[in-house]
Amino acid sequence: MRTLLLSLALLTPFASAAAANDDVIDTHVHLWNGEESLAEYRAKLKAAGLSVERFGAMWFGGPNQARAGNPADISARNDALIALAKDHPDMIPIATVHPYDGEAALAEVTRVAARGVKLLKIHPHTQGFDAADPRVLALVQHAGVAGMVVLLDNAGIVPADNEKLFNLALAAPKTRFIFAHMGGLGFRFWNILALARTAEGLFGENIYFDISASVILAADSPIEDEYVWTIRNVGIDQVLIASDYPQISLAKTLEAFDKLDLTEEERAKIRSGNAKRLLGL
Repeated sequence: MRTLLLSLALLTPFASAAAANDDVIDTHVHLWNGEESLAEYRAKLKAAGLSVERFGAMWFGGPNQARAGNPADISARNDALIALAKDHPDMIPIATVHPYDGEAALAEVTRVAARGVKLLKIHPHTQGFDAADPRVLALVQHAGVAGMVVLLDNAGIVPADNEKLFNLALAAPKTRFIFAHMGGLGFRFWNILALARTAEGLFGENIYFDISASVILAADSPIEDEYVWTIRNVGIDQVLIASDYPQISLAKTLEAFDKLDLTEEERAKIRSGNAKRLLGL
């Protein structure tokens, strides 16, 4: 009996870890080659002993760029992604448009929202637009009215990235945003939210973050404590786990995430709870 109890005690942590792995929503996955990329994503999860409850996937990035001036191609690729998601119920489709396509972009937002798409991704750097351009504000406001959450790259690659996205979110308070990478190595800027939320009429509660890529730089580094401090200042309820696959694997992301000095309750929210609430899953 003693041997049996000891064996069960040794197995319990591994069983708990396996169960926890299922309770993950990866909100940032690039499927550059459709079904082929999806199969590769699942294979890498399996090889790492991981699985996900849901994952958010987009067709663009890498070799696929959603540039201005070709809205028909963007629309066709959005449709292909939506069709792929229909065959894979755990996949959350993430559509895109280009803000500079004007009325065509607004019409596409309306169209994909009507087809059940909840997430819209736009990327100032790879798509070559200025986040402070009035056309961007018009687009994200329109997406908010359509009930979509807007995912924007926030890796600090373009000048004044944090400041422009902060102002954009304040100008579109009815739109919910996810800022990917939480500012990259410029994450310290976002501590301003702790003060902004104390100002009358200035909230910032519509700003969420995914911590893809930046969490890998922060874990086991001299800035780790500041990074965790920032996560708490922007709000544990506003932070999501994400991999940015295929550039970074979910296994590597979770390995870094597990090193952060967070409580189990905080981890659970970031791993899946916050995404469920934000996306109504």
